[in-house]
Amino acid sequence: MPLALLALTVGAFGIGTTEFVIMGLLPEIAADYGVTIPTAGLLVTGYALGVVIGAPLLTVFGTKVSRKRMLMLLMGLFVLGNLLSAVAPSFGLMLTGRIVASLAHGSFFGIGSVVAAELVAPDKKAGAIATMFTGLTVANIVGVPLGTFIGQTVGWRITFAIVAALGVAGFLGIAKLVPAMPRPEGARLRGELRAFRNPQVLLAMAMTVLGFGGVFAAITYIAPMMTHVAGYADGSVTWLLVLFGLGMFLGNLLGGRYADRALMPLLYVSLGGLAVVLALFTVAAHDKILAAVAVFLVGGLGFATVPPLQKRVLDQAHGAPTLASAVNIGAFNLGNALAAWLGGLVIAAGLGYTAPNWVGAALAAAALGLALWSAALERRTPAVRSGASAAASGAPAGTLVHH
Repeated sequence: MPLALLALTVGAFGIGTTEFVIMGLLPEIAADYGVTIPTAGLLVTGYALGVVIGAPLLTVFGTKVSRKRMLMLLMGLFVLGNLLSAVAPSFGLMLTGRIVASLAHGSFFGIGSVVAAELVAPDKKAGAIATMFTGLTVANIVGVPLGTFIGQTVGWRITFAIVAALGVAGFLGIAKLVPAMPRPEGARLRGELRAFRNPQVLLAMAMTVLGFGGVFAAITYIAPMMTHVAGYADGSVTWLLVLFGLGMFLGNLLGGRYADRALMPLLYVSLGGLAVVLALFTVAAHDKILAAVAVFLVGGLGFATVPPLQKRVLDQAHGAPTLASAVNIGAFNLGNALAAWLGGLVIAAGLGYTAPNWVGAALAAAALGLALWSAALERRTPAVRSGASAAASGAPAGTLVHH
């Protein structure tokens, strides 16, 4: 793998840390600003919505500049947002900082996926995408627990200052290591939008929303589920999240490895397995050991879908992959928001803290149904399939210029 992928991975690590660390620091932030926990939760919601909105808007702007320069601009925006969060004197400015940082999220992973895929041979594209996403998964193993610990012991503002420093490291790494990648000839907004006429692109994005939504339906409410149902102490939740992060890390690596060999079969296995595990989690949540195993498997099966889904979008949006890739990142966050809302509804209805697992199982099963439908459509339309294969075989979206 090219060294340039390291710079993308560092950026992904910083983004993953700032996205998830907020969940462990809500009590401290709420106390500092004198707001309630639900109000502080807007820092999570605002970030997710910022990703959904920022991904297409900034990626459209990115069609006018080189991909390397756009990645550097996005890292600069990320640094600015986290610095604003670190020094914000009011909750409103803190929320503004979160939204500013989130605007870079979708475009960074979307454009970064395209860049990562272009840096390697055709049969290693999914592996390269998975390598970049490793930064996001490692953030949940190292960055989030460490950032939470620092925020709880030294101060949450220090955590966001450190995350800003990670953004600076990512910026410098991209400037130094990523080769100059000019904007592809003929790249226009109309051309990028044309990719959305392909039903396979839309189906892949719908799979993203539902499949990853299945993961977050359960994980959003892991704290009350583990403490009130499984019987874990409050302090154990952090380590259960580390276990979830380990599952994400391994699932991402395996997904990247096998997506280049058998993309659709991998989606069938991971989405089907996720639906089954989430359904069983309802029962497993009553036992500490089984609950911990389920948390690990949800992370692993959930993130095993990320490289194949992202590569599926890139393949099907051949010729204009950048906007579709970024919008698919927004789809992950849309799934997070949708699943968290649905999970909250079933809890509020009095169905218990394990009820979101059924919601997640239904969402994952629906994503599996879409995957089977997508494959059936592809078998009926060989022209679409051959076009996707041409893209997967290395039809360049742009020209690399090495210095």
